[in-house]
Amino acid sequence: MLVITPITISEARVFVNQHHRHHRAPQGGLFACAVSRVADDGAALICGVAIVGRPVSRHLDADSWCAEVTRVATDGTPHACSALYGACWRAARALGYQRLITYTLKEESGVSLKAAGWKVIGESKGGSWSCKSRPRVDKHPLQAKIKWEKS
Repeated sequence: MLVITPITISEARVFVNQHHRHHRAPQGGLFACAVSRVADDGAALICGVAIVGRPVSRHLDADSWCAEVTRVATDGTPHACSALYGACWRAARALGYQRLITYTLKEESGVSLKAAGWKVIGESKGGSWSCKSRPRVDKHPLQAKIKWEKS
């Protein structure tokens, strides 16, 4: 059985750095949640985390009604991702957000998002955030991404 459990952003960042396939943990966030398996002895074992923050793209944060799931990481437990995406939406909605967005790599199926009722709303071309006036070192995949939304 899976159970949504509270977790601090600091604890979630540690889990992300240990388990995420292609990203490091974000610097911060608005809130985080965890999903746990209940062991035979009744102990809750964390099997996944999600971190929600302000939208990475400043253009999506203009009205302050939108938040973004910036990371989801699990240990591979079935249905953990779907449980986390659902919990993130319920928490964001309870805090007054009207939209929640996230991105997946184009080659990822998005089955967990579909199971949690999210819809594809577009595609980003990908690329680097680095520019001449604000150079950055790219530490993330640069390919196209699928944009998802729950509202």
